[in-house]
Amino acid sequence: MLPCLNKTLFGMDCMGCGLQRSVSLVFQGQFVEAFYMYPAIYSLILLFISIVINIFFKFKHSNKVITILAIISVLTIITSFIIKLIN
Repeated sequence: MLPCLNKTLFGMDCMGCGLQRSVSLVFQGQFVEAFYMYPAIYSLILLFISIVINIFFKFKHSNKVITILAIISVLTIITSFIIKLIN
């Protein structure tokens, strides 16, 4: 795993800390642990899949779907980061 430069330099987690380990846990089939490691993992996976599908097959409401998934992902990332800072 790549070390977090922000955590190395400043001693605190960044908003992306845990993403690599969470992806690794998803590939190992440990879905609940992946969610606890990085709560936005599943919304990011859905966003990525939607973008890839939209590249090859245009669908009717693709812009709305991608926008909503992006907003959900960003809100989840920010919320989990704030919770992590408070605890």
